[in-house]
Amino acid sequence: MIVIVLPDISADQRLLNAAKKNDQTAQRTIYERYFTPIYQFIRLRVDDREQARDLAADVFLDFFVALRGSNPPRKHLRAWLFRVARNKLYDHYGKKKRYTTTTLDEWVPDSSENSPENQLMSTLQAERARQALRLLNDEQQEVLLLRFGQGLNLQETADLMDKSIGAIKSLQFRAVERLRQLLDAEEME
Repeated sequence: MIVIVLPDISADQRLLNAAKKNDQTAQRTIYERYFTPIYQFIRLRVDDREQARDLAADVFLDFFVALRGSNPPRKHLRAWLFRVARNKLYDHYGKKKRYTTTTLDEWVPDSSENSPENQLMSTLQAERARQALRLLNDEQQEVLLLRFGQGLNLQETADLMDKSIGAIKSLQFRAVERLRQLLDAEEME
């Protein structure tokens, strides 16, 4: 299961300000804090671990180049990094944006209970959730993974997906509602 705990945003802003002043320690800290979450975000779309690692490294290469250029990230460091990661994925796949089956399976947790009955029920519920997630459209999958899987807030998700906060709220609501309908319909069968 992929679970990510992201750093404090105000601390990120201080780090970003220091990194823009060529503070090597701040740059290294940003890399260390965000490489794993960026890698995991990319890994949700790329089956090959090495390819995902290379794309994540490219995100940070772009970040370090941007710091020295005329248009470095100004605020929302986390959203900037995830946006670059998303763009790398689009460059990698072109128009194909589907989440991979393997990585969707990693996102939905398996049971940790030891009783065979609990394990069976949890496995069945997790499989139902995986199947339902696969039936959502690309944007619905992405908003759920960004908001709940990556822990991004509404503003960061809106910035990353090039949408307004209202559009993200609506998309998230529709995705959750569709997921609920799919799970309820399957339960009725």
